Amino acid sequence: MTAALEVLAAGPLATVQDLGRPGLAAVGVGLSGAADRGSLRLANRLVGNEEGAAGVEATFGGLSVRALRAVTVAVTGAVCPLTVGAMNSVVHLAAGQRLTLGTPTAGLRSYLAVRGGIAVPAVLGSRSHDVLAGLGPAPLAAGDVLPAGPPPAAPPCVDLAPVAAVPPERGEVVLRVRPGPRDDWFAPGAVRELLSAAWTVGAASDRVGMRLDGPALPRAVEGELPSEGMVPGALQVPPGGRPVLFLADHPVTGGYPVIAVVLRDDLDHAAQARPGSTLRFTGAAHRGGAPTRR
Repeated sequence: MTAALEVLAAGPLATVQDLGRPGLAAVGVGLSGAADRGSLRLANRLVGNEEGAAGVEATFGGLSVRALRAVTVAVTGAVCPLTVGAMNSVVHLAAGQRLTLGTPTAGLRSYLAVRGGIAVPAVLGSRSHDVLAGLGPAPLAAGDVLPAGPPPAAPPCVDLAPVAAVPPERGEVVLRVRPGPRDDWFAPGAVRELLSAAWTVGAASDRVGMRLDGPALPRAVEGELPSEGMVPGALQVPPGGRPVLFLADHPVTGGYPVIAVVLRDDLDHAAQARPGSTLRFTGAAHRGGAPTRR
């Protein structure tokens, strides 16, 4: 393990993330990990790491690092201008060379992987920072030095991954959902309203959850539930009637009813939706087109 990168600027929020802490929800510890897991996996594959190696999740650009030795890196996820190399490709940095991520032209979160993986100390088996629980390494700040582990034996096998912008630069983000488990707590037509409305990602959104602006979803059952387990992708509806979409650092329990759950395969797209962008939900058998209910 040797020093690899010095953080010169962290931007709005930069954290170390891997694939999280599975299997600990029963003792009150959430999964956490990269909000866009597919993009972290791709960055690691490009530099030859195991897919679950720790990298840096940069929110809305602004991350700037200096190589303390010759290192191989890759940047994936939200499309942003780079001062060295290109998105979704293998980038070789010489000692002293700087890499800066500009403001994304599409998406919200970009991922920086370094060959060997970011080797900060693990907490409960993960190097991820959980913003809700405060577990893991602190958010990055200027002056931090990031060590990397030993490089993998095999060299990177590709130079460039041909991927589309995530999400597209224009258009709505469409997420598939399954109804329930508490859709029966809502008035007739509430699920139909959820699937037909255009929802706007609110400004008060983060790694914990995404607050959505749109029509209020009326309830049929008054009162609140005893706290019950929550999963990533749960669409929990507080008393105001406007749903909150739980993301990577969501609480493990909650007392508001969940009207539907976004499919796990679609959560990477949700993690790239910026405040002000538009979401639509569709039945799990569809990727757009007419909304459906079970």
